[in-house]
Amino acid sequence: MTDCVVIVPMLGRAEQVDRLVISLAASTDRARPLFVCTDTDVKVLEAVAGLDHLVTPPAERGDYAHKINLGVAASDEPLIFTGAIDLHFHDGWLEAAEWMLEGLTQVVGTNDLANPRTAQGHSTHTLTTRDYAGLGLIDGRPGLLCEDYIHEFVDDEMVGTARKRGVYAHAVDSIVEHLHPMAGKAEWDDTYRAMDRRMRADRSLFNRRRALWT
Repeated sequence: MTDCVVIVPMLGRAEQVDRLVISLAASTDRARPLFVCTDTDVKVLEAVAGLDHLVTPPAERGDYAHKINLGVAASDEPLIFTGAIDLHFHDGWLEAAEWMLEGLTQVVGTNDLANPRTAQGHSTHTLTTRDYAGLGLIDGRPGLLCEDYIHEFVDDEMVGTARKRGVYAHAVDSIVEHLHPMAGKAEWDDTYRAMDRRMRADRSLFNRRRALWT
């Protein structure tokens, strides 16, 4: 029986589904993937047929965060991992993160081995308790992730909020490798190439909101 749901918002990349399923299953028998898919993404829907998945219309903004929030609402495991399709799970990642869930800690960051920030206390993908997910955003609205952003900076807000609440810890030994082209671990595709444009569009919103937790 699983006690952790790994929520995987699908943004294309149907060809990577099998790799993630195999990687997660090889790393632990305690976690299951839950794919959240856009209803117009035919190739993705074909790839996840027979696997646990949700289907949603495309969101105007915050598609990644929207899909994570849907996955949280549709699952019931006590532990939630905010995932992505371009991840490789190393053996022991879940236990290393869970070990940090003691005292007041309810959000644990993992290390992707590529981004220096994730070895220094930041995290792009986190393990969260379900109780924490029920607290909502720092401004009182519901949701684990803020859907106001197009895509970028949702991780910065989540970590900043958890730090402000005094419930964040970082597990440098919890390795969930981000197979990103910036680290030479993937090819640049249309979604990756749009990263700079998304960051420019989201930066002003982040700069306004970060006063809430700094």
